[in-house]
Amino acid sequence: MSYKPPYVITPIIVSLVAKISEKLGQLSVLKTQENNLYLRRINRIRTIQGSLAIEGNTLTEMQITAVLDGKAVIAPPREVQEVRNAIKAYEKLTKWRPTSQQDLLAAHQTLMQGLIDDVGQYRNTGVGVMKGKKVIHMAPSAECVNGLMFDLFDWLACSDEHPLILSSIFHYEFAFIHPFADGNGRMGRLWQTLILSQWQDIFSYLPVESLIYAHQDDYYLALQQSTKQANSAPFIEFILQMILDSCNEDTPQVTPQ
Repeated sequence: MSYKPPYVITPIIVSLVAKISEKLGQLSVLKTQENNLYLRRINRIRTIQGSLAIEGNTLTEMQITAVLDGKAVIAPPREVQEVRNAIKAYEKLTKWRPTSQQDLLAAHQTLMQGLIDDVGQYRNTGVGVMKGKKVIHMAPSAECVNGLMFDLFDWLACSDEHPLILSSIFHYEFAFIHPFADGNGRMGRLWQTLILSQWQDIFSYLPVESLIYAHQDDYYLALQQSTKQANSAPFIEFILQMILDSCNEDTPQVTPQ
């Protein structure tokens, strides 16, 4: 492994990892509760709604539930397609390998099918990270994408960093590279979920995305700060805080009555 992303492990990061680890122990009761499948379903719907809402999708949790149940929904066709794709992608989560670029491309194809032409392939044009109509980050040129993604996946496969930190660094680096013509935000969040769910299954249905959506401005600010500092620590701290908040939010729902 030759490439190492620029980051610093701050005391805040260390503290957040410890707090999340403690919470995960409390949440393990989910595995033995009768309402396990119900909770997974509700949280999966929240995850999809949050991740797509960040990208401008207007469907509510109730509408997404209807789509999941195969019912007709009165909504823009593109947004319904986004939801259908996201449902398929999260259902396939356990079949993909976090360190496989081939699986990443397959996931992008699932997530963006029928929405863009260049599904399942890296971009060949320049792109930027948008917040509304404002460009907050110009991604590296298309010619650099293959090399940058090779280095990132090589690092991911070889690093012995804690999964909470590892997945957050990957998420930031992925957002910085912005390897696809479209769908980068939802792909970055999906892949962090995949990395974490391989470590602890609970992450496959912990609705972190819904909290990221509720703190969109902070999400983009953390991206900007990390890029400006050439250090992903601000983004790692933000994402870990969202994970901790998601754990705290879920705990009352799953404690035995």
